[in-house]
Amino acid sequence: MELHSNPAPTLRSNGVPIASSPDLFGPLVPSTDHLADPAALRRRLRADGYVYLPGILDRAEVLRLRGAYFSLFPAGYLADGTRPEDGVFSGSVPDGLPEYGVAGHPAHAFVRSAAFRRFLDDPLLTGLAETLLGGGAEMLPRRILRHFHRGTGRASRAHVDLDYMDAVAAPPRVLTMWIPVGDCPRRTGSLVYLEGSHTLAPEEYAPLRDTTDRPGDRRPISHDLELTARHLGRRWLWTDFAAGDLMVHVPQIIHASLDTMTTTMRLSADVRFLRSGDTPDPRWLRPWSADDGA
Repeated sequence: MELHSNPAPTLRSNGVPIASSPDLFGPLVPSTDHLADPAALRRRLRADGYVYLPGILDRAEVLRLRGAYFSLFPAGYLADGTRPEDGVFSGSVPDGLPEYGVAGHPAHAFVRSAAFRRFLDDPLLTGLAETLLGGGAEMLPRRILRHFHRGTGRASRAHVDLDYMDAVAAPPRVLTMWIPVGDCPRRTGSLVYLEGSHTLAPEEYAPLRDTTDRPGDRRPISHDLELTARHLGRRWLWTDFAAGDLMVHVPQIIHASLDTMTTTMRLSADVRFLRSGDTPDPRWLRPWSADDGA
């Protein structure tokens, strides 16, 4: 009898399919075993371009934050019989809800709230940034909340963070922390990282910018993740993120997100730490708004 292996399930990013096959996807490597050794943690960050720390944050606190955010939405947005912290989309956006992240939308108010500020003021985050930057560190005030639900066909395109900051005013002594605010497996729209891409020169991926769904914006590298992986000969690294996990990455690594294909919504926080004394990009000194252009 002839045996057939099951095909790899198809994922999407910005509506473009990508098969979750071993030639395109590989595992993120945890670094929790290096937490007691700052020098080893810094070496891991330099070598891999990221530090993945599963379970380092208080899961209950993360889920409380998720519940506080989704409780701000009008009736009909969440599925009947579910709790705000579940973040289950009803499939219907109530009339009158403003565009995501602009004034009047819950995300715009939430990044300015005491609850969000208290969560991000956790000394663990600043201490980790100082360890990895090798000195004092400051969290920039522009703190982003990302929220995607099924059916939008929208996700973060392949990009490097330096292209969204003034590289002169904000030198590379900056780190991004990505916090999944709730469980976030691949099909819920998790972040993925292009293996070893922090070592690439920008000229190596510049041709990919011509394959874009945003021709007026040259900052994204591409919305086609399979094309990006194959052109650069590298895999996308992934894991099924859980509430309490934390990712830290350097501003030169290529990363993106997958489309949300589940009823559970993707919610995450994106913050930047700058080495104390460095000059920040002034656009990052104001609270985030989805229409701020930064």
